[in-house]
Amino acid sequence: MIKLPELLAPAGTLDAFKTAILYGADAVYAGLPGFSMRARAKITTDEVHAGIALAHSAGRKVYLAFNLFAHERDFENMSRVSDTINYLRPDALIVSDPGVMMWVREHHPDMPIHVSTQANICSAAAVKFWQNAGARLCVLAREVSHSEFKIIREKCPDMGLEIFVHGAMCMSYSGRCLLSNFITGRPANRGACAQLCRWKYDVILREHETGIEMPIDQDDRGTYIMNARDLCLMPVLRDVIESRPDSLKIEGRNRSEYYVGAVVHAYRAALDAYARNPAEFDPAPFMAELERLETRGYTTAFFNGAAGPDAQNYETARSTSDYHAAGVITSVDTEKITLELRNEIRRGAEIKFIVPHSTNDISVSLPQIINAKNGDTLPKMSAGQHNSLIIPRAWFNGSTDALVPYTLAYAHK
Repeated sequence: MIKLPELLAPAGTLDAFKTAILYGADAVYAGLPGFSMRARAKITTDEVHAGIALAHSAGRKVYLAFNLFAHERDFENMSRVSDTINYLRPDALIVSDPGVMMWVREHHPDMPIHVSTQANICSAAAVKFWQNAGARLCVLAREVSHSEFKIIREKCPDMGLEIFVHGAMCMSYSGRCLLSNFITGRPANRGACAQLCRWKYDVILREHETGIEMPIDQDDRGTYIMNARDLCLMPVLRDVIESRPDSLKIEGRNRSEYYVGAVVHAYRAALDAYARNPAEFDPAPFMAELERLETRGYTTAFFNGAAGPDAQNYETARSTSDYHAAGVITSVDTEKITLELRNEIRRGAEIKFIVPHSTNDISVSLPQIINAKNGDTLPKMSAGQHNSLIIPRAWFNGSTDALVPYTLAYAHK
């Protein structure tokens, strides 16, 4: 029987930590401001500490992203970093810089090291290099095809291998881009990317002597010339599992807890369905769940080799989904459920809850909107400022026992 790979979820906030664990992640990865690929992450050191404690109490692991490309000024701060590592006690550090790896091995010799996708590992030779340097696991570059992965797996049977299965793609080589830094001063390799590849562009021919600017029309594909669709390997998950990766990684430390929980729920359910009956595994129902998310459209990217035209969305950078996040349950009691909103909800709307550890959603239609702050009834309520509504349990048909804090809800736009 094939051993299921670890399902690894991102956490850019403490709420995302809690949601990922609730919906079935085996492990969570997080970073710290200033010392990872997500320099602008909102999560604090103490929140990461709380998230690690929560994960460990649930029997899950946490990996700390320390995958910056370090300059000399960064090494001047390493004593503070060492104190932070000792305080947090993660299960592994994710690094990409050889100098940082040497520092970790010297100052934290017992700490397991995972090599980040930023190291652009595309071959068995590169995996063995990092293995000889002391790494326990390598996160392969998104540009590695499935056939290449199988060769790497065969040549590196005793090394941990991790692949991305879901999340944003980058126009550059696994994130090594200077476009944002050059135009906006926000460096991509510090997690501050302005995502200029998502912008709409016009090509301009400028006549320097006259100052005349002449727009050059593009073809019928539009002007979103660098807008990558989101990676999604759910359609080929059987092949992924059977090639024996050790870990499946979901991208998204800057994503909301709704996104994290919904993606984890879909992949957890799919992995468990495969484990129950590999011969009859069908990814379609789990793919349908992912289609509800607000995305730029999906692609399997480099899975079958060089990415084709379907890897790009030349029309728009907006979501292709008909649904959006309705909210997140913040509290429950015997009489009611409190839902903190993520988008506007109107009277008469149908809300569906994504039930942890179940493939069956729970739905409810709202005959009225009850403001949780004062009990007023409203025709609609907008999100923001922790706006919440009350949903009496009597409005549901059937049991609501599965609805607990951090349960997610979605609705039609």
